[in-house]
Amino acid sequence: MGISTTARLLLALFGAAAMNASATEAEPTIDRIFDGASLSGAAPIKLKASPDGTRVTFLRAKATDQNTFDLWEYNVNANATRLLVDSKLLDSGAELSDAEKARRERARVAGHKGIIDYQWAPDGKKLLFPIGGKLYLYDLAAFGGKALRLLDTGGEALDPKISPQGRYLAYVRAQNLWVIDLKAAGKDAAPRQLTRDGGGTVHNAEAEFVAQEEMARQTGYWWAPDDSAIAFERFDEAKVPVAKRFEVYPDRTEVIEQRYPAAGQTNVEVQLGVVAAAGGETRFVDLGSDRDIYLTRVDWLPDGKRFAYQLMQRNQQKLDLILVDAKTLVQKNLLTETSKTWINLHDDLRFLKNQDAFVWASERSGWKHLYLQGLDGSVKHAISAGDWNIDSILGLDEKLGIVYVDSNRDFVPDRQIYALKLDGSTAKAPRRVSRSDGVHAAEFAKNAEFYIDTFADPTTPPQVSLRRADGSLVAWIERNTLDEHHPYWPYHDAHITPEFGTLKAADGQDLYYRMYKPRGFDPQKRYPVFNTYYGGPHGQVVTRGWTDYFAQYMAQHGYVVFSLDNRGMARRSRAFSDGIYRQLGKLEVEDQLVGIRWLKAQPFVDPARIGVFGWSYGGYMTAMLLAKASNEIAAGVAVAPVTDWSLYDTFYTERYLDTPQHNAEGYELSSVLHWLDGLKAPMLLAHGMADDNVLFTNSTKLMAALQTRGTQFQLMTYPGGKHGMSTPAMKKHIFHAIANFFDAQVKNKKVENAAAP
Repeated sequence: MGISTTARLLLALFGAAAMNASATEAEPTIDRIFDGASLSGAAPIKLKASPDGTRVTFLRAKATDQNTFDLWEYNVNANATRLLVDSKLLDSGAELSDAEKARRERARVAGHKGIIDYQWAPDGKKLLFPIGGKLYLYDLAAFGGKALRLLDTGGEALDPKISPQGRYLAYVRAQNLWVIDLKAAGKDAAPRQLTRDGGGTVHNAEAEFVAQEEMARQTGYWWAPDDSAIAFERFDEAKVPVAKRFEVYPDRTEVIEQRYPAAGQTNVEVQLGVVAAAGGETRFVDLGSDRDIYLTRVDWLPDGKRFAYQLMQRNQQKLDLILVDAKTLVQKNLLTETSKTWINLHDDLRFLKNQDAFVWASERSGWKHLYLQGLDGSVKHAISAGDWNIDSILGLDEKLGIVYVDSNRDFVPDRQIYALKLDGSTAKAPRRVSRSDGVHAAEFAKNAEFYIDTFADPTTPPQVSLRRADGSLVAWIERNTLDEHHPYWPYHDAHITPEFGTLKAADGQDLYYRMYKPRGFDPQKRYPVFNTYYGGPHGQVVTRGWTDYFAQYMAQHGYVVFSLDNRGMARRSRAFSDGIYRQLGKLEVEDQLVGIRWLKAQPFVDPARIGVFGWSYGGYMTAMLLAKASNEIAAGVAVAPVTDWSLYDTFYTERYLDTPQHNAEGYELSSVLHWLDGLKAPMLLAHGMADDNVLFTNSTKLMAALQTRGTQFQLMTYPGGKHGMSTPAMKKHIFHAIANFFDAQVKNKKVENAAAP
């Protein structure tokens, strides 16, 4: 789970393409969805503009393997695309270290192979990327084998970064921070160690578990803009309790002693250090007397002389943004955010170059908006305002005084791009930049003069274009035309376009839903329902983007496929999200039952054949729905569910429930185990046996409790499976299991006086 984890998990599991088909038409099987070429076509990912704006680079899956990625470029001047690095030529298939495996699991790319990430050198002439446990520089001006330079890092390099001016390469090795002078020669070019006390429970320049999993922070160090210094996190996990767990693999069982900070238990001790790039003594910032805190973000100011860090209290109801003089370490509080529930972290902080001010996002009005604030602590004015949210800052053109954001202002399931003036004159009336309705993912150039747009809607697979800041087209990078050459083409005649609508929650707020009707839909028939959701904070399932693989598959096989976003979920007001505070699984279940009861009232739905399915928080929701409302549901599938919130990590759980010591009743009522006497409907429980996020213990506790009660259930466990079941084999197996369970327990359920489709 975690910040934005659900959206990433659902996209990885369901998200690009599939088709509905009758018996006489081609139909993608579950095996085809997860094997071979991606049904979404040649849609690139990790799109980045070169510093000089002449190139756009990206990763693209191989034509025969949707999980292995190569590095490509689009040359703007030549209007041409070419392959830069074929990962097959470099990836030895060597076993990754445990640290790298964990990083990939946290970043939700555990199933990806080949080149999984890269970065531009500041001069726009070189690209840096890791592969096969090695680190390479690719020189765009060179040719053939001379283009690649293997860097001697002295060992596995984690989280490598080229410095902003391009002189150094920094990375983490053996829990310490290292640098290489890229412009030096001979002995001066050898790796240089900047920290030396890393090892055991001490980690330098790394992000701790909850930072990676829950704060959307994958790094633990930050370069000064002038290459002079590095600010870094040092953490010691000695006091974090050790959770002993078994990771069961096909050929072995490993006993893992993981320092896992479960709710109410001790977190790591964090420090913030500063060290010169040339080496020398580390100096530490005074973070105050309260050590039970979270270091959430660090950002340098453009002058390289100052940096700011965000410090959050353990209860997550207070966050301070603090300015630090890099030379003297003298500090100044710039602002304090407070909340009666919790504060949502974000990356929407931009320090301006031409004035002593910064742009900051806040939910202080009940909606997430931007504000211009002075370095003197003053609030100058709102940049955006009204009953709508911004999602994030995409780009900032300080010369023109314009900030670009994405938002669902026009339609909640959409994501559009908008322009706002820094002076606040357009706060309530932003200018929409993106043209088509649907979902736009934008990557702006550093100067915000142009952006790369990835667009999709329910009938359009992802298309990538280069556009000016006003939204006008410069060139297509990947048109991804749905024609006879597209992998989706064999199924296009059977495509099902979903319907969108709203229902009312008990408090009158709108709940958005998405519904796929079965292929060959006959309004005179009554159909079974495949009801799938996430349900948890920071997730949104009901989006107007490209189609959902498994939803299409189930609709092809005779199901109405329904999803509803309940209260507590993302991209809405704080009034929409905050009702879950101090008790989970109450409002969320109530809202899902609104959807289920609405479905039962539809003439085309068989009210006795409605099944539910969810993964992660969605798995928790399935277990809670079955425990609280088995009389309303035919059957359900829960994959990797949290069942007892005292088993989940501090940062996520305490944000919503406080600690078990201060909210014992809330933890009890939020636990699936409290409600199990009501679980009567058939359930399939599935879990990876090496899950280090939602620990397998959650499911073993549920198994034991059900067995004690004599309650029958079905079980499917996955040796070696992590939280996302990342291998194609696991994905194929689990979705076959889900489909088979629904056919047996929902679709083919014997119901008197019910017409079968």
